Amino acid sequence: MNKGDLIEALKRKNGFTREKAEQIIDLFFGEMTNALVKGDRVEIRGFGSIFVKNYGSYKGRNPKTGESVLVKSKRLPFFRCGKALKERVDRFEE
Repeated sequence: MNKGDLIEALKRKNGFTREKAEQIIDLFFGEMTNALVKGDRVEIRGFGSIFVKNYGSYKGRNPKTGESVLVKSKRLPFFRCGKALKERVDRFEE
C-alpha cells in the first residue's frame, strides 16, 4: 500500500472528494513528521510507535579504498510494532 492507495481508501469509505482525502492524509503524515523532527515520539495504539534514535559520530572505513573516514552523527526514525498489530499479522492466513 502506498499514499495513493490510502487516499483512495479514505475517499471510497467516507465519500470524500479526492482533494479532501489527500488533504487529510497530508495533514496526518505532516504532523507525524513535524513531531519526529522535534524529537517527539509518535504512538498509535494498536499499531505501533515511531521514535528518533541519536547516533554519535564514529570512524568508519571506505570499503573501496580502505581509507579511514569520519562518519558524522545522525538522527534516524525507528518504528516499533505494537502488540495488537503483531498478533493480527501473525494470525493472518490467505
